[in-house]
Amino acid sequence: MRCKKDFCPFLAGTFVSIIFGFSFLFTKEGLDILEPFHLLGLRFGLATIIFVIMRLCGIIKIDLKGKNLTQLAILTLMEPVIYFICETIGIKMTSSSEAAIIIALAPVFTVIFGAIYLKEKPTAAQTGFILLSVAGVIFMTAMKGSIQVGGNVLGTFILLGSVLSAGFFNVTSRKLSSEYSPAEITYVMIWVGVIVFNGISLIQHLNKGTVHNYFLPLSNPKALLSIVYLGALSSIVAYFLLNYLLSQVEASRASVISNVATVISVIAGSIFRNEPVYWFNVIGGLMILCGVWGTNFYRKKDFVQGAYDIKMKS
Repeated sequence: MRCKKDFCPFLAGTFVSIIFGFSFLFTKEGLDILEPFHLLGLRFGLATIIFVIMRLCGIIKIDLKGKNLTQLAILTLMEPVIYFICETIGIKMTSSSEAAIIIALAPVFTVIFGAIYLKEKPTAAQTGFILLSVAGVIFMTAMKGSIQVGGNVLGTFILLGSVLSAGFFNVTSRKLSSEYSPAEITYVMIWVGVIVFNGISLIQHLNKGTVHNYFLPLSNPKALLSIVYLGALSSIVAYFLLNYLLSQVEASRASVISNVATVISVIAGSIFRNEPVYWFNVIGGLMILCGVWGTNFYRKKDFVQGAYDIKMKS
């Protein structure tokens, strides 16, 4: 059964926002027990196991033979590798408020890269609504108080590295969707992630002499739940849907949808961690949602699958 033209991308974007929104909650829970790269390593490790089982059972089809893997390698270098490394190190070196503000700029860079790389220029209305969505994230963060932007210049530049890599990932994934299926792109991303992040984590454990305890966190229910959610849903389902979404709509539209995850994370934190919801959370959330709505409503009416004739393989 085929989905209507806009329904499947809308549904994919909705689930991406929900999954990534709740991922903040499960990441916080996991980091209470695990070091960042250890959590990433185990997360991508589980995702790899699930993906391999799915491939062996014939649930997904992966065919990379005869294809130019250079651009796909660059894509996986941008995300998950550079994005997660820069985000992890940058957050450690700066305040959480600064990190949230800088990471929220990803849609802006996606628009710039999309216009240059894919020739997908947003309308004036879309640009305004994208900025409104970004402003909503910044407003929510700024109203929390204790904003410290620029306190650590090196940390700020490292965080910008994660934003640039996210923007480049969005446009590159969109371009590669004419050659690779969302499953193939996600499959390679998962394998690169498990090798890189477990490699970093193992080096850290070797330095501390704790390699023998590498899989000990799996016996902790709280850590295991975080790993399962982040590995199965965030790493497989969400990235698959994101790559699918990028194959169907302009990179700018797909990217701005990610800001809805901020709204979801506030709701999740309130329900499951008893974190308070303030008036500025509501206003900021409405700004984000209006921005996402406007970006999609005021799209170019003659836009059909972007600058490429995309044929979905799965």
